[in-house]
Amino acid sequence: MSETKLVAQTRTEFGKGAARRLRRAGQVPAVLYGHGSAPVHVALPGHDTMLALKHSNALLEIDVEGKDQLAIAREVQRDPVKNVIEHVDLIIVKRGEKIAVEVPVVVEGESAPGTTHLQDATHLQLEVEATHIPESVTVSIEGLEDGAKVHAGEITLPKGATLLSDAETLVVAVSEVRAAEPEETEEGAEGETAEAAAEESAEA
Repeated sequence: MSETKLVAQTRTEFGKGAARRLRRAGQVPAVLYGHGSAPVHVALPGHDTMLALKHSNALLEIDVEGKDQLAIAREVQRDPVKNVIEHVDLIIVKRGEKIAVEVPVVVEGESAPGTTHLQDATHLQLEVEATHIPESVTVSIEGLEDGAKVHAGEITLPKGATLLSDAETLVVAVSEVRAAEPEETEEGAEGETAEAAAEESAEA
């Protein structure tokens, strides 16, 4: 995964008011930390940051006053209504360094005719090189029969990646498609009720 470069500006104003002013100006407040360095409060270009963070575990090259730092987003706060980015926590990484990340699981293929699948785990935790973070891991269900299960330890991982999730974690289960039982119609239920009432009246 290639890194995306973002030019940041250092921040000297803090608090909700300052953050709102930054967002109105098309910027995103962020903090850059890690590797024992003091946290650096910065403002990122809003549109470019939104595009970069559409990809999970995006590797970013942050230019702070001419000095570049590699980083990934550890936490992204979004407005729940507008879905705009409100704040980003960035953690500094180094080339060749191993880091823990959560990677999406993508299911591909078709299970056997008459079956369906249920994806139990949507992400797996891996240890990977900071500059080689996979966008996803793939699990194939092609031709799998009823009752088949795929666990985390059975998935082929990208080169250099190590599984941190429990190997016994259920990822996908395949089962037979069962036809739903026909529901009793309202008319039929009313008819049975009327018939039972008539029988009780006759017995009385």
